[in-house]
Amino acid sequence: MTQQPMNGLPPEAYGAALAAAPGMGPARLRELLARWTPQEAWAAAGDPRVDVAERWLTYERAGVTVHLLGRCGYPPVLAGDHEPPAVLFSVGDLAAVDGPRVAIIGSRRCTRYGRDVAFDLGRDLARCGVHVVSGLALGIDGAAHLGVLAAGAAAAPPVAVVGSGLDVVYPRAHDRLWRQVAEAGLVLSEAPLGGRPEGWRFPARNRILAALADVVVVVESRAKGGSFHTVQAADQRGVPVMAVPGPVRSPASEYTNELLVSGSPPARDVDDVLVALDLVGRGPARRRTPACAAASPPTPDDPNQTALLEAMGWQPASLDQLVVRTGLSPGQASVALAHLEVGGWVVGQAGWWERVSVTR
Repeated sequence: MTQQPMNGLPPEAYGAALAAAPGMGPARLRELLARWTPQEAWAAAGDPRVDVAERWLTYERAGVTVHLLGRCGYPPVLAGDHEPPAVLFSVGDLAAVDGPRVAIIGSRRCTRYGRDVAFDLGRDLARCGVHVVSGLALGIDGAAHLGVLAAGAAAAPPVAVVGSGLDVVYPRAHDRLWRQVAEAGLVLSEAPLGGRPEGWRFPARNRILAALADVVVVVESRAKGGSFHTVQAADQRGVPVMAVPGPVRSPASEYTNELLVSGSPPARDVDDVLVALDLVGRGPARRRTPACAAASPPTPDDPNQTALLEAMGWQPASLDQLVVRTGLSPGQASVALAHLEVGGWVVGQAGWWERVSVTR
């Protein structure tokens, strides 16, 4: 599709304006732009009260690039998808989607174990030249991208796909992380500027995550959590799905363990993922150990501390629960927990204690 600018405006200006039209969703937008040129589609379905030129200036001022399906500059990896975004918005360097890509996804309400595993996978994959794709959500997504940023300037840049306009940071708690990812790599969105993080946008966003990925890794997810939609989208596209093994009694790992039972290969560490990518040999050389064992610090010398770690397992526990499980007095348990927290073995919050599962 080769079109010359009309009235000084490129086709992208009309595509961006059309994406913001009331009631416009991905499927309808794709249908309109498959049938007509952007200018024709705007004339047929756009809001005549909107000044397209003025709207286009907001994108230029915001430094947001607009990509039209079929036009030069549209990411080839998405152009071949069966549900490609007809209009895509980006901030950062589009070259960040070149090369191997792994989507790291999981629960917003993750455990410390899940955060640590996601951080380490993000860091280690980036150091091996693999682009980590995630949704910039709280929990697993954010931990994975923090890991990428910790990998250093020589690492593969991160890629984020968000469910709001690129001027609407969501969640607000990730404002700084959002900016860091945009500066180091690329942030993509199907939503126009001003697009609110409405519920329907996130399953739509998840199909883009799956389409970008060569492999999807689910770190932690409760039964039928948000990861379920991304896994479904990956299955539809023939993208391999891996799962991080988790404690069998932990609700946070219920869905990941279900995936393992149903045949998804385990992602115990970066080496497993590199094997799935056919990039064996890029990862750090080390002896293979089970995920929990590999993630755990050495057992402390103090027997009370060791007993507390064993009683805690990989799920949060209260002081009362630990006292019952270990037979220690409340005083003994409190002292031992304080030492464990200072040593970086556990974290305490609001009366609950949780084991730190991965050393760095």
